[in-house]
Amino acid sequence: MSAGAVFQEALRALRRHGLPEEAERDVLAAMEAGRPGPLALLYAAGAEAGLGREVLLRRAAGLFLCSCAANLADDLADGECTYLAEPQRVGPGVQFALQALCFATLARAEVPAPVLAEAAGAMVTAAGLQVLEVRTPTWTAPRFKQVAEGIAGQQWALYLRVLWEGTALAERAVAVGRSLGLAAHVAEDIHSGDERFHGMPEEDRHEVLAWAREAVDAVRREGLVCLDAVLSTVQPHFPSPPGRGTG
Repeated sequence: MSAGAVFQEALRALRRHGLPEEAERDVLAAMEAGRPGPLALLYAAGAEAGLGREVLLRRAAGLFLCSCAANLADDLADGECTYLAEPQRVGPGVQFALQALCFATLARAEVPAPVLAEAAGAMVTAAGLQVLEVRTPTWTAPRFKQVAEGIAGQQWALYLRVLWEGTALAERAVAVGRSLGLAAHVAEDIHSGDERFHGMPEEDRHEVLAWAREAVDAVRREGLVCLDAVLSTVQPHFPSPPGRGTG
């Protein structure tokens, strides 16, 4: 129910703006395509930080809308946007609306202006690295890590930075988010068979795997219950190398 509550808050944010029926339908399609995505994790992380329900739902909904915008951008770049008619014509406007909805929602969620500015800066970095991603013909460990830092590490750092603002977990947000994003990014590439990971030479794959294990270890050391589900999902993709115990 927690994930559903965040989605309903995002839906209320959309309907608050009274878009034409066709536009609202397309934005909603992109929101459905981004679901469940980070919904449950955002709610759990906000609850563990001690946020009041109203602020938690608004912050989580705003960040979910940001995630949907990023997801749509990725699908458009990869030619995988099957949920919009004429995606190359309709998609850019829907993405623009989602990004604007993100900030409109966060502006009502007791997030200070300097924190919103930090978030916007991190979004710029993530978008810039996505451009680099689609222009990369051959993947190596250094390029993989550079792109992952931007499109996953920076993205989750900004999510937790905004979500945990004003709580006891605020100072841990950027480091936790970065490690969480990196670990999830590598695990997803392995799981999906993405050429970005599997097309690298074996030595580069080993380097990235070691990097991902360090990120998992960093997340585990935080001892946060809200991250346990993510750890249980990503860790099986990073078996310990020969000679190393499981800890």
